[in-house]
Amino acid sequence: MLEPAPSGDHAEGVSFSEPFPHTEVAVRIAVSLGVGLLVGLEREWAHKEIGVRTFAITALLGALATMLDPSLLVAALLGALLLVAFVNVQSLLRDRSLELTTSVALLVTLLLGALTGLGHFFTAVTSAIAMTMLLAWKLELARFAGDLQPEEIRSAVLLGLLSFVIYPLLPDRFVDPWALLNPREAWVMVVVIAGIGFGNYWLLRLYGPRGTYYAAFLGGLVNSTAATAELTRAFDGKSGTASLAVPVLLVTVVAMFARNLLILAIFAPAAVRLAAPPLATMALAVSAWVWLRADRARMRTLQLGLSSPVSLGRVLGFAVIFLVIASAGTLVQRYFGGLGFLLLSAVGGVVSSASTTATAAALVVARRITPETAAVAAVLTSVASAFANLPVVYWGTKDRGVLRGLAGSSTAVVLLGLGVLALAWRGW
Repeated sequence: MLEPAPSGDHAEGVSFSEPFPHTEVAVRIAVSLGVGLLVGLEREWAHKEIGVRTFAITALLGALATMLDPSLLVAALLGALLLVAFVNVQSLLRDRSLELTTSVALLVTLLLGALTGLGHFFTAVTSAIAMTMLLAWKLELARFAGDLQPEEIRSAVLLGLLSFVIYPLLPDRFVDPWALLNPREAWVMVVVIAGIGFGNYWLLRLYGPRGTYYAAFLGGLVNSTAATAELTRAFDGKSGTASLAVPVLLVTVVAMFARNLLILAIFAPAAVRLAAPPLATMALAVSAWVWLRADRARMRTLQLGLSSPVSLGRVLGFAVIFLVIASAGTLVQRYFGGLGFLLLSAVGGVVSSASTTATAAALVVARRITPETAAVAAVLTSVASAFANLPVVYWGTKDRGVLRGLAGSSTAVVLLGLGVLALAWRGW
């Protein structure tokens, strides 16, 4: 007799000689039908020959076959193959096309139904959702593949090389007499930051053309200074552009705050409690200000010319910056305490706020600084980075009105954030 399915992905089949346990079988049937309906609805909306009912019944067939006897799945699979062959022959005779994607989806749905029959609910449901996403995003994926550049393909390969080939080869110990450098721990930071940058770069590629503010935010996630430099090219340097430039350029600062908070949350979640209030307050204040100015700040859609952040030169450059800041941070903390590290963080924000935030998080993991110190460091380096963009803006626009507007609004937001930090510190 079938016992209730254990947690996880392990279950037994149903014996022919014993009655089926009603509750357990009902759950398996319901999940299999849900899987089939999910995939079938997408195919129905895409106006394919095989629709929602066929997919649901196919998933149910897989579930029933495995509940009766797993060997029956072979017969069910042969039947599905015959159906697929019939549909493709009919499509060839009608318009000389093949329903390859739908055919493969139907076969996969049969297997997902079989998994539910065995009690592997998580595997079946997760796979069904992933497959439905791939089917529904046909146009986006086709455009994505068509727009791929050799540089971007090389970046993806390099990221895989950094993550799965180089990382396991690095020693997991300090390699210097001052206990400053652990290659494997440092490389984790490099790989994760590179991965975040690469993901943000592709979000920029996909959604940046929808509008200037999308481009500014997503560009800021990749590299706020580079995005600021690119955005200043949209302004011709004439007077009267402050009402257009300032809101757009402030969006890159919002993205920088969000990115640094994400880095801190990944590596040192204990520091987020203190860092989140000031960073979130500054981000929300800037967002509200931009929202109020949006109607008067209409601009044409921009396509930022940012290149992929994952290249050998950039990764090695980030690794060098991170190692320098991390080593300096360790020494400063060792000889001058937490205050010295905070001063270093403010200076580091001028160079790279992402690297400095990652350094603070790494030192928390190594138990060299407290989460509170890392949180304050993340806020200070973000503030310094916001002000470090001002010379870039003036150099690109040559407009004192833009500089004054951006400096004034940035100062007000920073003072608000520092006030919130002080209140959060008192309540910590």
